[in-house]
This record gives sequence, C-alpha cells and structure tokens, in this order.
Amino acid sequence: MLIVCGELKFLDEYRDVLTNPTVIIEILSQRTEEFDRELKFWRYQTWNPTLNDYLLIAQTRPVIEHYIRQEDGGWSYYVYLGLESSLTIKSVNCTLHLADVYDRMVFPPQNLELFSETEGEEL
Repeated sequence: MLIVCGELKFLDEYRDVLTNPTVIIEILSQRTEEFDRELKFWRYQTWNPTLNDYLLIAQTRPVIEHYIRQEDGGWSYYVYLGLESSLTIKSVNCTLHLADVYDRMVFPPQNLELFSETEGEEL
C-alpha cells in the first residue's frame, strides 16, 4: 500500500510503477520479510526521494515499525508495540491506532504479553 501526495508520476508508459510515493506500507509475511526489510527498503531509499515514511506491519503480533526520513537524508526508526499504541505519519497528517489496524485479528496470548510496557521507542 502506498500514499502519493500530488500528481502520480510513473516510470514509463505502462503506468505500473509509481516513482513518487510519500508513504509505503508493507505487510510482512514470513516469505517476504527479509526482502522487505533489506533490499526493497534500500531501493526505496535510493530511488524514491519523495519517500518520507516506510512502515512494516507484522502479521503475527501487534507491531508496527516506522522509518522516517530526516532532513539530512538519514532515517529514524520507531517501533510501536501493542494494541493500545498509535503512531502519527506527519507527512500525510494521519494517525494510525494499532487497535484499528489489527481490528478482528486474534493473537495468541504469548504474542501480546511482550508488549505490556514498551511502545513508541526510538531505537
């Protein structure tokens, strides 16, 4: 999923690759997680100067990782843990509540116990 601010800009006449996303959201799967975290994110950072926010959403527990591009080109990293957490995507003036993102998801108790104390920490 992605969000574009302004006019859509495409790589070529096939119009299947957007080149100006502001926010990209990836739902992690066991099969694609390593690629999403590493090579794909590196490509996004390198070839998408309009990208301000990159979010990784876990499927097996209520966790959202949020990378935010800084003015110097570096990235800050935040982790939001537990259904009580929320995060703000400032570039598009949007707040996500993990309870809404994970609405109707049922997690095993052990996947929730880990998140009772830590949330929204910068690492």
